[in-house]
Amino acid sequence: MASEGMKELERGMGKLGQEIPSVMKAFNELHHAATTSGALSTKEKELIALGIAVAIRCSHCILAHVNSALQAGATRQEIMETLGVAVLMSGGPGVAYATEALKILEEAGK
Repeated sequence: MASEGMKELERGMGKLGQEIPSVMKAFNELHHAATTSGALSTKEKELIALGIAVAIRCSHCILAHVNSALQAGATRQEIMETLGVAVLMSGGPGVAYATEALKILEEAGK
């Protein structure tokens, strides 16, 4: 998914990589280690990350993890159920942020 928002996020992360390379290298390694398939698949882990992103109200995280979940093979229904659990865990604010995830999903044509 190459939305303008995702491109902007990637540009920003690239700039951080130039300014604080050791931190961003470690962050990228952590991300890879945490989302690599094991007892849970990458798709399941990305859905968990999406639910957490909604619950903690991180718009950029929502953007990244909707896209990553789709790339890992998540379906619209799986993402919608993930959003339902996020709303359960975060109440009204979760509803507001779940709408951001829905918009990103729809922009991806899903």
